[in-house]
Amino acid sequence: MAVNINTVYQTVLYILNKEQRGYITPSEFNSLATQVQDEIFQSYFPDGNQVNRQNQNNTQNDTEFFNIFKNIDYKLYPFENELTFTYSVNSSYWQYLNPNNDPNFKTIYLIGDIISNYDSDSVTGLPFSVNTTAQSSITQLASKSDYNKIIRSKLTAPTRQYPLCFKTNFTNALALKVFPLPDSLLVNCLARPSLPIWGFEPGALGQYLYSPSSSVNFELDVSEQNNIVINILKYCGIIVNDPTIIQAAAQEAQQTSINEKS
Repeated sequence: MAVNINTVYQTVLYILNKEQRGYITPSEFNSLATQVQDEIFQSYFPDGNQVNRQNQNNTQNDTEFFNIFKNIDYKLYPFENELTFTYSVNSSYWQYLNPNNDPNFKTIYLIGDIISNYDSDSVTGLPFSVNTTAQSSITQLASKSDYNKIIRSKLTAPTRQYPLCFKTNFTNALALKVFPLPDSLLVNCLARPSLPIWGFEPGALGQYLYSPSSSVNFELDVSEQNNIVINILKYCGIIVNDPTIIQAAAQEAQQTSINEKS
């Protein structure tokens, strides 16, 4: 369940205005919201690694609703996507493209399993025969230099059962080169969260009126609402030049982090 952006904005404004400490505009709020959402999203990875080390040392609670590693993993579920890549004959690369400006287009953050699907009965490009049984196979991701070495060796040459690929940047987009060439390619990815937007319409008095139709909620789990508010307030203190806000928000954020990791 996502975090409602209007709830966060109104909470931030209430806290700022309660002590007459200032005001932030929708454009300022949207910029801070994007920054904070990205910071929280990025924090899942080092936090997950830290907790996983505790798991390996048998020091991590493993009850149903109090396993921190599982909780962090759960927060990443909304960003997991199985994306279909498109093959370009001209470039010989597989790419995830957005030619029609699809609003649901995902920006890839990390690549997981790469699945090569082989439907046809022929494989070209090798001077010797290989197994051509139709199948779906997990594809090993290698560096470009390793890829070039491996496909040239008869002993280590990729097959349909053990395909190989490397990733590169082609026309400012992520591209994969896979060998043997599959008929289709599915890639399990972690996508970046969509940019949060507090949309508005001008009121009769020139005030900002919330517009749900032009707004985009935070894609983070609802459990992150408190963290979002606290961290936005921290940056608000910089904008309105109030060190007491920065200090209070920073202390609250630090205590929350300690509680979550202890």
